[in-house]
Amino acid sequence: MTNSQLMIFVKIAETGSFTKAGLELNMTQPAVSRAISTLETELGVVLLIRDRRNGVLLTDIGRRLLTMFREILKSYERIEQEISREKGLEIGTIRVGAFPVASAYFLPKIIRAIAAKYPHLEFELHEGTIDEVKEWLHTRVIDVALIIPPDEAFETIPLYKERMYAVMRYDHPLARNEVISVKDISGNPLISCKSGYETPIVELFSRAETELEIKFIIKNVNTLLSMVQEGLGMSILSELAMQSLPPNVIKRGLYPEGYREIRLAVPSLEDSSLAVKLFIQTALELFK
Repeated sequence: MTNSQLMIFVKIAETGSFTKAGLELNMTQPAVSRAISTLETELGVVLLIRDRRNGVLLTDIGRRLLTMFREILKSYERIEQEISREKGLEIGTIRVGAFPVASAYFLPKIIRAIAAKYPHLEFELHEGTIDEVKEWLHTRVIDVALIIPPDEAFETIPLYKERMYAVMRYDHPLARNEVISVKDISGNPLISCKSGYETPIVELFSRAETELEIKFIIKNVNTLLSMVQEGLGMSILSELAMQSLPPNVIKRGLYPEGYREIRLAVPSLEDSSLAVKLFIQTALELFK
């Protein structure tokens, strides 16, 4: 197996096409096909199936090897980075995954700080739901992630602890209170967001020793805020999600206070590349 063969296989798996993979790697489609054919012959197994209706599909062994091949390619990168550091050059690619709120708040500042010192480092950004980001990290699509606990599958470092607030229309019966008891929320229509709020909200109501009753579960924070604006219920959100509240929507403190923790996550700190360790170090210097 060669570095080039593995890179071609991974690119086909990610794009779902021999042609697209060739375009991204600046190779002709026949050259891509020959590389995969040679790889399959050397391994003695079929990795990819061409399907007229669904495009290129991975076989079972192809899916299992995909994560391993990504690991091998990252090992090549770590070797190149060590050699470059010895020569006084910092190169490499940092593949970062984050959910939208964290992506917008943290990544521009981190990337700017790194780019100012190490202009040859490159970034590949992936934005998705927290579950998607965790899956990308598990399958090695990304090297480092910003996630919300639970996170037992990875090595993590606490990065940021954001306070949570009650959010409601200005004319809600509880709006007259500057601080709202969590017990008083029970019995009011509560709109919950799936973007990493489930665990901290459950813990908050557990500490308050009151029952959690959810009327709506929404995936998108903006949709949730629009529903609050329409008077369909109140919600509990973190400070980063409330950078811009809609008209007639207000926030109030909670008792007991609630917090949501954002963590940096990698499959293994010891095996992380120099570039990823630099990303983690920079993030902690800026935000911890």
